[in-house]
Amino acid sequence: MIQLLQTLNGRLTEIREVENGCWINIVDPDDKDTAWLEEHCPPVVEYLTDSLDLDELSRVEKESDYLLVVLRIPHFRGMEYDIPFITLPLLIMQTGSMTITLCKEENAIVQEFVRERVRGFTTNKKDTFLLQILHKTASKFLIHLRNINKIVEKLEDELENSLKNKEIVGLLQYEKALIYYTTALQTNGTMLERLRRLRHFTYEEDDDMLEDVQIENQQALQMTTISIRIMGQMMEAFSSVINNNMNNVMKTLTFVTICLAIPTLFASLYGMNIELPYDDTETAFWGLLGLSGAMISIVFLLFRRMRWF
Repeated sequence: MIQLLQTLNGRLTEIREVENGCWINIVDPDDKDTAWLEEHCPPVVEYLTDSLDLDELSRVEKESDYLLVVLRIPHFRGMEYDIPFITLPLLIMQTGSMTITLCKEENAIVQEFVRERVRGFTTNKKDTFLLQILHKTASKFLIHLRNINKIVEKLEDELENSLKNKEIVGLLQYEKALIYYTTALQTNGTMLERLRRLRHFTYEEDDDMLEDVQIENQQALQMTTISIRIMGQMMEAFSSVINNNMNNVMKTLTFVTICLAIPTLFASLYGMNIELPYDDTETAFWGLLGLSGAMISIVFLLFRRMRWF
């Protein structure tokens, strides 16, 4: 899918032809889209394969006629997936007349610009547009990290009384997501530092904004690193909690088994076809029942003294 967009009279408008200052938004291009790009945007064609590779790392390249930025962005796929939070490569190319964005999937960051939810956004200011995408990416990482922490806290509450591995597996899934985020933030940080050294931006305000993006990216990286450490320690702790809960269940079952064995023993003895004491008295049944109850009480008190319960 290819969208041609341009800011006209303060509003983002979809246009039909490539014009100076326009934005070309590309999502998962097919053969027809590729043919169109070869005709209208030849520089981006050679990067199509790399940009659509989900494992592509962040980087920046500057040539005489274009600036290329590949950025790892956070992406929420949905709770039905094994790993709900992943990262995707987003290609941003600046030429003399346009800005091009290319991504394998629809994503929330680009959609915020398409829906005009970014203050001060205009396609005519290419450098500001690039910096706004970088800033939105760092901010979105922080938002996703807060959401992950809330989900993990909910799993913690479920784990306290759990005997299953479901919650542990859930924590493992979010630990994987955090590892993906850590890798993406590290490569993004390297890319941002290289972009700063290129001295691409003309205005001091743009340099200041790039510095703000680097700070937010570093903050997100530190937050992710801390979350991974906490989650790793938490998984070890809750593995011990699950084992302890299982031990408590085994203790309860052992106590119930011993209690049932006592009346079973008397029933077995008096079920034999031989003469036994008091087997011809009317109170034998109630006496044996009372004796069984007394012995069960003694076993219970003994276990309480041993702090089994």
